[in-house]
Formats: sequence, structure tokens, C-alpha cells
Amino acid sequence: MSRVDLKVVLLGSEYVGKTSLLERYVYDRFRGQVPYQNTIGAAFAAKEAEANGRKFMMGIWDTAGSERYEAMSRIYYRGAKAAIVCYDITNRPSWDRAKFWINELRRYEEDCKIYLVGTKLDILIDNSNQRAVELDVITRYSDGIQAKLIETSSKTGENVMELFQIIADDYMANPENVRQVDETITLSGRDKRGSCCFVSS
Repeated sequence: MSRVDLKVVLLGSEYVGKTSLLERYVYDRFRGQVPYQNTIGAAFAAKEAEANGRKFMMGIWDTAGSERYEAMSRIYYRGAKAAIVCYDITNRPSWDRAKFWINELRRYEEDCKIYLVGTKLDILIDNSNQRAVELDVITRYSDGIQAKLIETSSKTGENVMELFQIIADDYMANPENVRQVDETITLSGRDKRGSCCFVSS
């Protein structure tokens, strides 16, 4: 991995499905009943994104949800341009924890754009009575902090690609980011040309 243009961090409590969200986006897979090993520290993945007619690399840090790794998570969201703050639609404590992470971001990374993401939407489709926090409450909260709200299902893939495309579009809506990506592309092209050698006989 030679570069990352857009740093994205995944935040949220344990078992909200951060790793599943990452794997659905990057690898288009869902492990189903196979248990995930808890993330320790953070895991990293990268994928090429496209927006505003340009291709660039999105690097995604999947942080540990356990409170004992809280201080470590701060290391990974430093310098992030976007934060996906996850909560489990069916789990009230995970919603409270999401608000904690949003407060942390507002304190340490004021310029980081926040995307509030409800996970496990497929469970609601099966049983609409399992929503732990009313959607209008969450909508008012997200509007109040100027965050975009989207509900996803890593199991079915619903809204996962759309989420990351929104992040890519927002990133490339900033002319400064466009300029930086263009400079990176230009430099990469020069490096490739410079690596060629011609030997005369």
C-alpha cells in the first residue's frame, strides 16, 4: 500500500458489527454464523474509491470496541477525515456508547466528518419491534451534530456501498482534497516514468 488519500476510522462498542461492515465493503463478504475474533487495537484495510471523476485510495481503520482499548483507539482516529460511528439498532447501550465516541471526536478531531451508522438493519426487517431507540430521536440527534445518518445491514449488504460512496463523494466535494489527489496522481505518474530504464547498445 503506497498511499492513503482518505483516512476513515470505524468507532463503536463491541459486537455492533464494525468488522462485518468493513468486510462487506472491502471484500463483499459476510461470515454469517462464523464468530469474529475481537479486534485488538485496530485492523486496517484499503480500497480504491471513485468520486468527482477521480480514483483515490480510502484507508479504513477498524478499531477495537472494548473500553479497555479506548486510549488506543484515539491513536487511530487522529488525522482521520471521516469517522463511521456505529451502533446496533437493537441495542440501547451501543447507542449510548456511540454518543460517547462522537463527543470524543468533537473534542480531539473537530474537522473529522461524522457518519452515524445503525447496523443490523436486517433484524428489524424480520422483527420491527426490536428497534432499541426510536428513529426520530436518532435523526434529531444526528441533525443536531450535523452528521449524516444511515442504517445498514452487512448481512444483506443494504446501504453498505452507499455509505462509503457518500463518504467518498463528500471527501471529493472539497476542492483542497481534489487538489491533493490530483497532485498524488501526478507524482505517481512521474515515479512510474522515472523507474523505466533504457539501455543503448
